[in-house]
Amino acid sequence: MKSILLLTAALAAFTAPAHAQTTPSAAALRVAADQIKTKSGPLTVQPITHGSVVLTWNGKTIYVDPYGGAEAYAGLAAPDVILITDIHGDHMDLKTLGGLAVGKALLVAPKAVADKLPPEYQAQVRILRNGQRLDTLGMRVAAIPMYNLPEAADAMHTKGRGNGYVLSLGGKNVYLSGDTEDIPEMRALKDIDVAFVCMNLPYTMDVNQAAQGVLAFKPGIVYPYHYRGQNGLSDVDSFKKTVNTANRKIDVRLRNWYPAAK
Repeated sequence: MKSILLLTAALAAFTAPAHAQTTPSAAALRVAADQIKTKSGPLTVQPITHGSVVLTWNGKTIYVDPYGGAEAYAGLAAPDVILITDIHGDHMDLKTLGGLAVGKALLVAPKAVADKLPPEYQAQVRILRNGQRLDTLGMRVAAIPMYNLPEAADAMHTKGRGNGYVLSLGGKNVYLSGDTEDIPEMRALKDIDVAFVCMNLPYTMDVNQAAQGVLAFKPGIVYPYHYRGQNGLSDVDSFKKTVNTANRKIDVRLRNWYPAAK
C-alpha cells in the first residue's frame, strides 16, 4: 500500500507541471476591452486579432471581419451585425464564420464578398456598394472606398471591390479602414470620433502614410490595427509618435492585436 501511495504521489508531481504549462486559449489572451461614451450608453471596443474587432453598443453586438478561429470569440455575445470588408481570407474567413453562432446576424458586405459566400448565408446578406448606406438596429452603416494607390487593374485591392465602413451610433462616428492606402476618400472624412487604421506593407500602406492620412482627417481616437505584413509587425510606436508630434489632441491607442504571436 505504501509503495502504491508513493507511486501515486510521484505521478501527481510529474503531471502537475505539464498541466500548468497548458497553452492559453485565444480568448484568454484577448486584451482588455475599452469603453467609449456615447449618447446611448457605452461603446465597447474589443480587439480580437489583425483586422477583427467586436463592438458592443446599445445591446447590439457587431463583429468586424471575424477571423482567426471561432475560439477567439469565446465568451462574447453572438453577433447582431457582421461587417465584412473584402474577399481576402483575413477578412472573409469562412472557417471562422462556420464556427460562430451567426444564424441571426445581418451580414453587410460588398458584392464581391456576397458572391463568394456559401448559399447558407445568402438570405442574411445585405450588399452595400461604395457610397451606399444602411440604417439598421438604431445605427447607420455607410460603405466607403478602400483601395491601393496608384489605382491599377492588377492591384491587390482595386477600387470598388471592398468596403471601408463608417458606423454612426449614439452620436459617435466610427471608421473602419479595411485594406486601404491613404486615399482621398479617407483623407476627406469628417467628424470621425473613433478610427481603426491599417498599416501593413505590401498590402496596404506604411506607417508614415497611415500617420499622414490620420493627420488629414483628425479622428478623436485612433487604433492602429491590421499591422502585420510580410516583414512582421509594423512600428506602431513610430506611428503614435508621428501623429502626436503633429497633433497632440488625437488619442492614439496602442493595443496588442497579436497576443498569440511569438
